[in-house]
Amino acid sequence: MSELMTPALAGAVAGLGVAMPMGAMSLLLLQEAMRHRRTAMAAAAGIAVVDLGYAALATALGPWVASHVSPVEAWVRLASAAILLTIAARGLSSSAQPAPSAPPPPSAPPALEARGPGRSPDSGAAPGPGTRTGTRPAARAFARYVGLTALNPTTALYFAALTTAQGATLGSGPAGAAFLLGVGAASLLWQQTLVVLGSLAGTRISDTARVWTFRLGYGLVAAYALKIAFPLPSLG
Repeated sequence: MSELMTPALAGAVAGLGVAMPMGAMSLLLLQEAMRHRRTAMAAAAGIAVVDLGYAALATALGPWVASHVSPVEAWVRLASAAILLTIAARGLSSSAQPAPSAPPPPSAPPALEARGPGRSPDSGAAPGPGTRTGTRPAARAFARYVGLTALNPTTALYFAALTTAQGATLGSGPAGAAFLLGVGAASLLWQQTLVVLGSLAGTRISDTARVWTFRLGYGLVAAYALKIAFPLPSLG
């Protein structure tokens, strides 16, 4: 078990690195949590599933790529580190800019709109079809957030660079599975944390808090880049 702890922790750091910076998806998730916590939890799971899916695809292909470029493995690691540092630098530079505007939230179901502002979702209006258990709204939220998150190419590039550079260490099945478990668990934990914050405090996240999520998240990306860059390739 101890030999699997390293890739699991590496996956957790990678998952937090891609999940923590608060962009438009995070703002959408906070808004969703303000309206309905159950659907927000499903939306958070959708975001984490995409992170896990991209990580799984990259983990499957990364070792194969690494095995075919073994003569220049150190240069591949350096190139991957450069990509990750570029992602981190762009993210950190954008952290000082105004918060991104989230896409307009989906229209509330008629039953919710009829209750009027400031009234509780459970204030006595008759539930519509599928709302008794919340299964259908939750499923729609899950699918919607899967689609929105999958449109972000940076996530795919991030995991591709990271796993290609670590092809040798993720080559075994158990190590790769432990890495993916760390990615999925860390991403899901962070997204569900946002749901709790959104249900408690709404979207009133201060600019300072937003900036620090960028700094922490992209700081992890930069640290990971430096870790995989060394030892540097020999020029001899």
